[in-house]
Order: sequence, then structure tokens, then C-alpha cells
Amino acid sequence: MGPLLIYEQISPFTNLLLAFLVGIGFGFVLESSGFSSSRKLAGMFYGYDTTVLKVFFTAAIVGMLGLLFLSLFGLLDLSLIYINPTFLNSAIIGGVIMGAGFIIGGFCPGTAFCAVSIGKLDALAFIGGLVIGVLIFTEAYPLWEKMYMANDLGTPTMNEVLNIPRGVFALILIVVAFGMFWVGEWAEKKFPREEY
Repeated sequence: MGPLLIYEQISPFTNLLLAFLVGIGFGFVLESSGFSSSRKLAGMFYGYDTTVLKVFFTAAIVGMLGLLFLSLFGLLDLSLIYINPTFLNSAIIGGVIMGAGFIIGGFCPGTAFCAVSIGKLDALAFIGGLVIGVLIFTEAYPLWEKMYMANDLGTPTMNEVLNIPRGVFALILIVVAFGMFWVGEWAEKKFPREEY
């Protein structure tokens, strides 16, 4: 369960059980929020349904505050959290490719598996494309390794980049999230769509 300071007191079996239960909970939230519907997901990009924005921004804020408070109370060592290295070129290109796939297919990897679990065949086709893409990327990696590894920024966090304390960044992100919620509500009124 990561860098919790009580980790040594949790058996490997309990650790796996907790991870399984968190995964089930995450899938339940995705399905309850309607994320197994490709129309709802595509609606984010067309402005008529901003549920995706609201749920994921809420999840980010809850996760961020949870980490900060666990750290504050001495239950979590933030320095032990692994941060993926940032390779700027590949992040931008990968983001464009994934965003295009999200718009075209109506799913992201997580929501596709959620939709498959309730029997949606379009999500199965999406996962097939995802697997093919992973195989192509892996097998042809030497062709684009240089591009992939270019502009290595290390593992900066946003508060480090902005040179502000974590708590101040958390407050700014919460304000931005509320602003995005307002924009989402405005977009849903501006670009209404009949029920689907």
C-alpha cells in the first residue's frame, strides 16, 4: 500500500487484499459515475457532459489532501512516493495520441476495462486496439527511443516547479478545481444534448 509508515505492520496478504478492495471500490465509482458509457466520456470533449472532469478533479483533490494530511500526522512519508520521470517530448506526444484515442474510442484504459466488465463490446474493441498499440510501441521501441527519452526533466512536482509550499499549491489546485466545475456547468448549459 505504498509508503505508509505502518506498512511493516501489514502482512503481504493484507496488503494485496487492501489493494484488491481499493480496486473494486474504484471500479464501482467509475461505473456509478457512468464512466462505462463511451457517450458520456466523449461528452466531456464536446462540452455536453462534464462528469469526467468533475469526478477526476474531485478524486485528485481528495487524494492530494489525503496524502498531505497523512503526512502531516506522521502516517506517510511523502519522500518515499515514487514519481515517474518526466520526459517532456514523449509526454506531449503520448498525451496527444491518448487524447485522440479517448475522443475516437470514447474510453481511456481504466474506463474501457470498467465497460468490458459489464459486457460492452465496443470497449473490448478499444482494449484490443490498446493491446496492439502497446505491442507496436514495445517491439519498435528502438526506433523512437531517442525521442522518448528526450527532454528529461527528472521527477519534479508542481509545487517544486512553481517554488511554493505543498499546502499553498493544494489550495491553488482546489480553487482551480472549483473554477473548472463552474466552467463545466456553464458548458453543459451552453452545449446541451438530449438524453442518450
